This record gives sequence, C-alpha cells and structure tokens, in this order.
Amino acid sequence: MHKIIIMRHLVLLLLLASSVYAAHAKIDRRALLERNNPHINSIDTLASLSVGNGEFAFTCDVTGLQTFHQQYRNGVPLGTMAQWGWHSFPNTEGFTASDALRSFDFGRGNEEWYSCQFKTGREKDASDYLRCNPHRLHLGIIAFDGIEADDITDIDQQLKLFDGIITSSYRCDGHPMRVVTSCHPERDLVVAQISDPSRHPVSLLFPYPTGKHSDDACDWSEGLSHHLEEVSSSSNCIIIRHVLDGQSYCIRLSWQGASRPSIRGNRVSINPVSDKWVLEVEFTPSVPTHPIPSAKQSLSATTDYWHRYWLTGGMVDMSRCTDPRAAELERRIVLSQYLLAIQCAGTTPPQETGLTYNSWFGKFHLEMTWWHQAQFALWSHPELLLRTLPWYHKAAPMARQIAERQGMEGIRWMKMTDPSAGEAPSNVGSFLIWQQPHLIYLCELAYRATHDESIISSYADLVEQSAQFMASFATYDAANDRYTLRGCIPAQETLKAAETINPPFELSYWHFGLQLAQEWRIRAGKPRNASWDKIIDRLSPLSAKDGVYAAAETAESYNSPIHKPDLALYSDHMAVLAALGVLPRSPQIDTETMRATLQWVMNHWNWDKTWGWDYPTTCMNATRLLEPELAIDALLMPKRTNTYLPNGHNYQDGRLRCYLPGNGGLLTAVALMCAGWDGCTTPLPGFPKDGKWDVRYEGILPMP
Repeated sequence: MHKIIIMRHLVLLLLLASSVYAAHAKIDRRALLERNNPHINSIDTLASLSVGNGEFAFTCDVTGLQTFHQQYRNGVPLGTMAQWGWHSFPNTEGFTASDALRSFDFGRGNEEWYSCQFKTGREKDASDYLRCNPHRLHLGIIAFDGIEADDITDIDQQLKLFDGIITSSYRCDGHPMRVVTSCHPERDLVVAQISDPSRHPVSLLFPYPTGKHSDDACDWSEGLSHHLEEVSSSSNCIIIRHVLDGQSYCIRLSWQGASRPSIRGNRVSINPVSDKWVLEVEFTPSVPTHPIPSAKQSLSATTDYWHRYWLTGGMVDMSRCTDPRAAELERRIVLSQYLLAIQCAGTTPPQETGLTYNSWFGKFHLEMTWWHQAQFALWSHPELLLRTLPWYHKAAPMARQIAERQGMEGIRWMKMTDPSAGEAPSNVGSFLIWQQPHLIYLCELAYRATHDESIISSYADLVEQSAQFMASFATYDAANDRYTLRGCIPAQETLKAAETINPPFELSYWHFGLQLAQEWRIRAGKPRNASWDKIIDRLSPLSAKDGVYAAAETAESYNSPIHKPDLALYSDHMAVLAALGVLPRSPQIDTETMRATLQWVMNHWNWDKTWGWDYPTTCMNATRLLEPELAIDALLMPKRTNTYLPNGHNYQDGRLRCYLPGNGGLLTAVALMCAGWDGCTTPLPGFPKDGKWDVRYEGILPMP
C-alpha cells in the first residue's frame, strides 16, 4: 500500500506539472473548502452531519451528539454504523439459499437457476428471510440526557471540512454549550469534547435491530433478545459487550472529567464532574486489546488525515465562474468528496445510504459499486478504491457457484449482497448483468491511477473469470452471424428478462469489458483469447428505431409513445445514454444517432421517475458528444431526485433521504467534464465556452 501511495503522489505531481492550466494560480484549497463548509443554524432533520473514515461513520444532530435521534429518524437519521456491524435473526426454520431458487430457460441450451422472491409457502418464507438477513446494525446512540429540542437556541454548527470535525455551539436553557465531534481516521472511535456548565449527563443507548427494508435500524421495544455485560474496567475506561441473539460486539468508553459510567438494562449513563470533559467511544467487533489513544492524539490524527486527503486529491475551483449555477455545483462537488470518503471507502462495497441508515436491509448492491467508487481513482485517491477491491476475492467462490448453477463459465457477480457474499433473492436483481464488467472497469481505473504492477498480479484472475462469464453469457445467433445478449433485465429495470434482447448499455459494456480483459491478459503475459475476439467483433450493434436508439432491440421505439407520459418505457434509468458516456465510443455506436437520442431524452424523458445517478449519466453522454450546454443542464436539472441537501446528501424521496450513487456519479461526471477521456483534445469538454465557466482543476485523471 505504501508503494501505491508513493506512485499516486508521483502521478499527481506529473499531472499538475503538465496541466494545460498551469498558467493559473494554484487553487487555494483551504479557502475553497471553508466557503463550502455546511453551516447549520436551526434544527433541520435533513441536515444532520457526519464524521467517519470509510469503515465507520457517526451522524449527529445540532447538539453534536445524537440527542434527538427519535426526531431525526424520518429525516437523515443519526446512525452509528461500521462496515463490520451485521446481525441475523435466528434461522429457526433452517432456510438455505437453495430454498429460494427457481429454474428458467432462456434458450441457451440448459436450465438456469436464479435466486427469486416467492409469494407463497416455504419458498416465500425463505426468500423473505434471506433478503432480510443479515442486516446492518445501528451500533449505539450517544445522547445528552434531559435536553429537549425546545431548550436549544442560538445554534451555530459547522462541519469543518479541512479538519474533518464538527463544531456545535448553542444555548441550552440559556446556558452556552459547545461540542467538538470527531472520528479517528483508522479506528471506529468517536471523540466528543464537551463544554457544558450545566453538566448534562450523556447516555449510550443500544437498540435491537428492526430488520426492516429502510429505516434507522433501531427497535426500542422492551423484552427483546439483547443485553449488555461488562467485560473489564479501569480508572477511566470500561469495555462493554452488547449481545444480540448470541452474536455480539464491544464498546470501549474512555472519559476525562466524568464519573464511572453505570449500566442499567441497555443503557450506559455517564455523569460529568467538570464543565469541560471528554468522552471517547470505540466500537469493535471483538474485545479490543490495543490501547485507546487520548482525545488529543485522536484529534491530531484526524486533522492530519483530512489535511492529507484534501491537499493530495483532485479539486475543482469555480470561484471565477459567472454562471449563477457554478457556486452550487462547487458545493455539491466538495461535499460529495467528503461524504464518499467517510461513507463509501471501507473494506466492503458501500450500501446506497452508506453508513447513515439502512436501505435494502443495509445490504450493498454491486451494480452501484461503480457509481460510488470509480470517482476515487479519477480524483487521485485510488487508495480508497483499493480498500474495497480485495472483498471481491472473498466473494468469488459464491459468484462462481452462481455461474455454475446457470450453466456458465467463470464467475457471475451477484447484485444485492452482504460481507459474506450471500445472494439476496430478487425477481429483478438476480437477472441484472451490468454489474458484471464493473470489477474489470474499477481494476483498470485503479491501475491507470497508480501504474502499480501489483494490481495486475492481484486482480488479473478475477478480471479473467469475470470476462469468462461474459463470453459464455453471450448467445451466438447463427442466422445473423452475431452475438446477442438475452435472458437479462437491463439497467433500465422496467424491461423484462424473458422479453428483452440486446439492451444498449449492456451491449456496449460487453464490448468494452471484454476488450479491457484482453488488455489485462497481455499485461499478465498471456496471449489474447481468440474466442473473446470473435465475440467482440460480432457483438450486435445498438438497435436504432425512428432515428434514435431504443431501450432494447425488442423494445418499442422511444419515439412512438410520446403521448403517454407515464409509460414505463421511458421512466427509470435512461441507460441507453450510458452506452456512450459511462463508456467510451465503440464501433457499435453511431455518434449522430446517439446525439439524437440525447436530445430526445432531454425533451421527453419522464424525469419525475428517475434516480440520482441518471443526471450524471446524461451529463457524461452530452460531454462525450461535445454538447457542454446540455451537460450542465443535465447535471443541475432542478428535479426532486437531483436535490442536494445542506449536508451534501442526494435526496430521492421519503424513503431514500440519502443516495450516495448520486454523489459518486456527480464526481465521475465532473471528472469527465474537466479532464476528458483518452484522445480528447478539447479542454474542459463538459463546460460551455461562453465565458461564464472559468473552471480550474487539479489532480483529476481522464477516463478511458
């Protein structure tokens, strides 16, 4: 890892030295961050702030702790979550993955078994259990006792981005209070430095999980199967174990200026004996054996980490722009950089709501991994992407089993999963295929950002096996001497697996992914795979109808149903545009037909039924087509699912108040808009040349 970091810094220095924008003054990064610090002056349940390190995150309200966790649960909830923190309800019925399998025949000459949801019987109970379990844990609430929302006035809370800390100043019943909240960069450790002349007690509250699809994961009901037990203690430190259904994790509390905590039920109470006191709370999967750092040491490590993060990665400065949208775009960029670093850079792929609250039971979706994490490499932080990629080695045996039971070669990456790589049953997700080339793409971005040959040796086999599945999944159409993709649900999930042939994004991604896999074979000292070349050369072109590309070869023309605004055909993801944008141009694509498709989507798409990453998708398509005005219009379209809250989270709806693929897509799109792609000769290709977009950037790498 040390070698990777050194290489990254060398690449960044070369990039900065050779930049065509070197004539501009160096970006004042600290000033840029400070003008975008979130500044909260009232209780807003959608404006909670977080600290974290990619593996662990702690989200607080205006008190600097989680005092109003019940009030915030339907806003941006006050989570305490770690990538390792999972729980399963007892499997009293002995359900196994095979209980949720259903056979399909997609004309590939063999029976294919998919993990599905059922409506009745044991199969339904099994699929429901397997979707719900395991689920992510809320590790514990840290809250002031005796403070109500009406007691709080004169709120002045800031997330200080450059230092990675939250300062919360306010009055409680007229008395001044101040809390500085931070998270250690390498440990799951929250530090609260508290100034409180009224000496309010602090309680740690430990919930039982709800197991629900989307919520704060806190069940406060009495009589549930969990309890606390003291493991050990010293003069100013105590270790407690939280036991749930025979599973457990530990909490270590250290304090200065407070009395020894007391345990009662599932609550730990701490009483300060000084107006200024410090509380450190560390969460660990097992009993910790290493010493806990002092609050001063932890805060120093935090600020050092964030200074390095901000001073070495990519940065975009829009202070010289005169377009009125520029300041908001800069704010979204900076806050997305922060949120993705604390929520999506751990040892497992991130969930769509990160470490803030649960969605889809806390599980992560591998088709979304690219949207969360591709930007790390493009913004010169490949080390954050490289934290997650080793998980794919762990998941490979399960992915190989999926391919085998469907009669395929190689490994087929699952859609909705958990750290154990179990496949969650789904009547949609199990039929998606566009996550399959993601690992190839992400490994390529990591290699391009570091030029570290150890990445080739570490991931060449996974790239090879991912491509083996892709090759075996493609079906040869002898009548037309071509390869097709069938028996899948495309990224535009409104289409059905049994009826869909040749969705455009997947066709282009198969071409791109197999080409990259061939390059990786060469880098690994192997010859090109001749059978893959045959598929690459004979993959079907994208299907055009009425002058625009269609959602699939088997789908109705986009042009025919304009009079039906709710038609599913042009709701959900406009994945057709990802075929050129997320991906470089392939021989399957005609540029002018794609340009007409972009115009059609901008004018007629059902934008009220889209997701946060659809706007970056459209923006990247427009950027590669050298339509910068459309790129900006798409990226900043004023729609509900393109809303960015005061804390930087991409709001979708009442269920998904956070949606981090939108943040990641934004940064990936901006990287393309700034640095372009291999062979691009247009400076800043995604920004209009009307004099209003004087954009400066540093440390951003081009896309393929």
